[in-house]
Amino acid sequence: MERTWRWFGKNDKITLAMLKQIGVEGIVTALHDVPLGEVWTRDKIRDLREYIEAYGMRWSVVESLPVTETIKYAGPDRDEQIEIYKQSMRNLAAEGIHTICYNFMPVLDWARTDLLHDNPNGASNLYFNYAEFAYFDIYILKREGARDEWAQFRFPEGFGEGRNVLAEADDLAKSMTPEKDHELVENIVIKTQGFVSGNFKEGDKEPIEKFRKFLNLYKGIDKSKLRENMKYFLEAIMPVCEECGMNMCVHPDDPPIEILGLPRIVRTEEDIQWFLDAVPNKHNGLTFCAGSLSAGAYNNVVELARKFASRTHFVHLRSCHIFPNGDFTEASHLGGRADIIELTRIFEKENPNLPMRVDHGMTMLGDESKGYNAGYSFLGRMFALGQVQGIIATVDRELGIEYKQPGFFD
Repeated sequence: MERTWRWFGKNDKITLAMLKQIGVEGIVTALHDVPLGEVWTRDKIRDLREYIEAYGMRWSVVESLPVTETIKYAGPDRDEQIEIYKQSMRNLAAEGIHTICYNFMPVLDWARTDLLHDNPNGASNLYFNYAEFAYFDIYILKREGARDEWAQFRFPEGFGEGRNVLAEADDLAKSMTPEKDHELVENIVIKTQGFVSGNFKEGDKEPIEKFRKFLNLYKGIDKSKLRENMKYFLEAIMPVCEECGMNMCVHPDDPPIEILGLPRIVRTEEDIQWFLDAVPNKHNGLTFCAGSLSAGAYNNVVELARKFASRTHFVHLRSCHIFPNGDFTEASHLGGRADIIELTRIFEKENPNLPMRVDHGMTMLGDESKGYNAGYSFLGRMFALGQVQGIIATVDRELGIEYKQPGFFD
């Protein structure tokens, strides 16, 4: 697999010079300065591509060329936005970039309640606490119907036995303060969204009111309708994919659960099979995010990899640990539910040379003071990349594949 790294552009505190030293071959990035819904011009794409290439790496994957909300909920300007998307695809392909990772998650790109949750080793990780998220939904967002939905919430078999998330949220309400509420809003809405060209950004005034407005756009949009809208989008862009050799790879829902009354359509084996069958084109594929999938207790991640390796265009190698009460956290890249060692064997056998990034890593050894984006530490991800490079080298030797570490003499 090609060792890639998600990099947030020229203003990223993690520089390309740093990445070259640690063995990164390809860069995963986007034009983060282009407003949502505008064309990515060829000049802007070329400027960033050439900047990356000047450091001896290549722009391997776009993550993300955002699918605007109007495409997802089928707003009045959906077709106009799809045409803009298609032009950006053509411009990317003209500059030699042929893989786009995107998502079809309404409103939120990804969600965690704690961005610096303590690990036993003294480092920290991203963490999802169901009771805190339910508290946010009921008491901060005040979403209509939230209390009833959480009253009916059930964990997958084997987790959260006897747990009453609604009662825990009500208990939390007795001890929460305005400062704690603000921190939860920052974690769920701002710090996890603003740096990914999302709907929210640092400095937003009244983010909760803005959040409610986005949720209102999805009134009447159920799972069936969102699937229909995804199919419409994919069918519209597949001719451009054929024309330009562009691979589209959707990222699974993160977390892979239904939240905030919003439908989620890429979270299980059945969901993945559906969108692949709905638009059976080789360019319509999957970003195999082992972390997102392993956060769902109902997902057998290794079996999913075996089944969908041939339709995978990009791999995120990370892993989640689910606690007995159902909450989950990022795990070691050598542990958790994903079994990254076996995943590496599968992809190296079935679909070699895929771009891979380690995705989220621990915050460790001072990462927390450097101002990095949430989940995107330097030392934590470098540590994870070292682990995964060792896995890849070992698996490649098993398979008789030549492995070469960039930057070293053989």
